[in-house]
Amino acid sequence: MTVRLVEGEFDPWALLQAEQRRLPPGSFGATACFVGTMRDFNQGDEVESLFLEHYPGMTERELERLTAEARQCWPLVAVLVVHRVGHIRPGEPIALVGVWSAHRREAFKACRWLMEALKQRAPFWKKEVTPHGTRWVEKNTPG
Repeated sequence: MTVRLVEGEFDPWALLQAEQRRLPPGSFGATACFVGTMRDFNQGDEVESLFLEHYPGMTERELERLTAEARQCWPLVAVLVVHRVGHIRPGEPIALVGVWSAHRREAFKACRWLMEALKQRAPFWKKEVTPHGTRWVEKNTPG
């Protein structure tokens, strides 16, 4: 299980490929992934950028707890969770969830569950910059 918080842009496809190369050939039959990308709009307004704050240590522990919970629910070979923090611009990836399993059903279910758990339970605070000023995001958009 790999969990990372990163500042600065990342290439989700390169990270998925690197993680998969670490796995023994033939140990999985399905890979499911989700990449969340910053939109340039929210709540009916243009959004110029976003600052994503976290509490170092606490946020990583929660992400690790979520991946461990997913492993208890589904027989997963590997999980990769990468989440941005800091200043983010529209079009840049914010979150990556990659799941490897023997079968697609478990991979799809675990990937979706992990992404929704990240949105609802991971301790991040989002501050958007709009043409009218800054504002804290009070709730996540529904999945």
